[in-house]
Amino acid sequence: MNSKTDEEKEISRVRYKVAKKAAKKAVAVAKSMTYDKLYQKLGTKKGEKEVFKLPRARERRTRDLGEARCTKDENSNVLFSDAELKDKWQMYFSKLINGEMSEDCRSRE
Repeated sequence: MNSKTDEEKEISRVRYKVAKKAAKKAVAVAKSMTYDKLYQKLGTKKGEKEVFKLPRARERRTRDLGEARCTKDENSNVLFSDAELKDKWQMYFSKLINGEMSEDCRSRE
C-alpha cells in the first residue's frame, strides 16, 4: 500500500491534471491540423473525388469482419452466390450438430 501524505497526493493530482490538459490540447491541435488539410484537399478538383471516397471508407470500416464473400465446396469449387454459401454452411452445421463430422475435421478442433 502507498503511504503518501496528503501533500504528496495533492502534488500528484495537480501533475496529473496538468498532463491531462496538455494531452487534450495536443489532440485538439492534431485534429485541427488534420481537418485543415482535409478541407484544403477538398477545395481542389482532385479533392472533389475524395468527397465520394469518405463515405465508402466509413462503410467499409463498419462492415462485419466475419462476413464471408466466398468459400469452397467439397470439390474445391469456389462458391460466390448467397444461396450457395447459405446451403454450404447449413450442410456444415447440420453435420456438426448431428455428429457426422469426419476424423479430419475433428482433429482440427
